Amino acid sequence: MLTKTKKAKIMKSVQVHDKDTGSPEVQIGIISKRIEELSSHLKKHKKDNHSRRGLLQLVASRQSHMKYLQKTDAKRYTSVLKKLELKKK
Repeated sequence: MLTKTKKAKIMKSVQVHDKDTGSPEVQIGIISKRIEELSSHLKKHKKDNHSRRGLLQLVASRQSHMKYLQKTDAKRYTSVLKKLELKKK
């Protein structure tokens, strides 16, 4: 689970301006961190199918946010990939 401090740190690293909390970059960053945490949880608890379903939903959500950002502004898309160390699809 993401704490407020973790979420704030992620937001600071990718936000577009000072009060940015809902841009695609911030949403992709937060979702990516939740994916990392759920992945590590599933390595310990292999039979937790409810969390696995949630992970798949998060991956799909991040993918749709990234697709939107790529269509609207490719420059911001590539900068988010670099900041979050994600691979280009």
